[in-house]
Amino acid sequence: MTIKSYMQSVGTQAREASRVIAAAKTSLKNQALLAIADALNHDRANLLAANAVDMQNGRSNGLDAALLDRLELNAERIDGMIEGLQQVSELPDPIGEVTDLQDRPSGIKLGKMRVPLGVVGIIYESRPNVTIDAASLCLKSGNATILRGGSEAIASNQAIAACISRGLQAVGLPENVVQVINTTDRAAVGELITMPEHVDVIVPRGGKGLIERISADARVPVIKHLDGNCHVYIDEDADLQKAIAIALNAKTHRYGVCNAMESLLVAESVANKVLPELAVLYAEKGVELRGCEKTCGIITEAKQATEQDWYEEYLAPILAIKIVAGLDQAIEHINHYSSQHTESIVTENSASAERFMREVDSSSVMVNASTRFADGFEYGLGAEIGISTDKIHARGPVGLEGLTSQKWVVYGDGQIRQ
Repeated sequence: MTIKSYMQSVGTQAREASRVIAAAKTSLKNQALLAIADALNHDRANLLAANAVDMQNGRSNGLDAALLDRLELNAERIDGMIEGLQQVSELPDPIGEVTDLQDRPSGIKLGKMRVPLGVVGIIYESRPNVTIDAASLCLKSGNATILRGGSEAIASNQAIAACISRGLQAVGLPENVVQVINTTDRAAVGELITMPEHVDVIVPRGGKGLIERISADARVPVIKHLDGNCHVYIDEDADLQKAIAIALNAKTHRYGVCNAMESLLVAESVANKVLPELAVLYAEKGVELRGCEKTCGIITEAKQATEQDWYEEYLAPILAIKIVAGLDQAIEHINHYSSQHTESIVTENSASAERFMREVDSSSVMVNASTRFADGFEYGLGAEIGISTDKIHARGPVGLEGLTSQKWVVYGDGQIRQ
């Protein structure tokens, strides 16, 4: 079978399954989620063994530390996948919800009903837990999904796919509600993103190159974010102990994630007070610092930052630091260099916080909190399908509601238009 015929078959099956899952009752969808969780728990040894194969191949193929970290499964991450399924099962089902009801002068009652998108194609790299995150959210929101993971995670994803299939079959839902592509041939991606008759939306998760290619070539609408160049700004009115804790956590909690801080901005009036202490803490964590001229004057071990550093998503223990005159320059810098993912201000000045929240043009904007909170779990969405930096159709962490649309509904009692 050719890649084209294989993908056409997958698309046809997904479209048929989408009609079944769109009509499924909430209780049945929740049972399926819990059955998949049970299958994962039962198959822990198989999942770890499959992931060990991927990890060994990844090391042999020279994957960097950030990608290996994303690729790895362990007991804690399997627990996280199971917890994610359980959380999604407990979330309210958005499908069928009718809102904005209003009576019109003609006597009709008008509203909006939330409905599934249909078939969601998801293309992602490295992280096998995305397979479960995506499957659970698509299933709960009444969508069929086609999942195409990276070649580096093929063994892990196929092991997870087997658990998903068993869970769906256990409750009587078609296994084609969730299909995981079983080939590493890149031609499968080209087919998936050019099948509008079978696929309603594409969600790419991965490196900037992958997402740019998909956005350029897709004939299907795309929900995307290109990268996560996140900022923390320490304001002149910051509580410096809060600032140090936030700046340390935002950078070092995990490096290979899109909501890690990549650039730290510090108001000039507090730079001499906060940067020396932060430099010691970053050194203890092995973080390489790259700074502007003023930063290098305070932190002698910092390297001189280049223009490219202000744009960079390192996904590594590297941090760019810039000293700014104040709030105006911080907002200007962020809006110029950021990827519109997540930005945070540390300040006790409510007026400054309000300006930052209003004027910074990113999908998540925070006050006195680590950028690491920009996450579906932390936002109460359960698992997330991704974090969108688009402005249409969804923005920020994309959970259940982001995988739905609305249609107008009209209730009448024999009215005819005059």
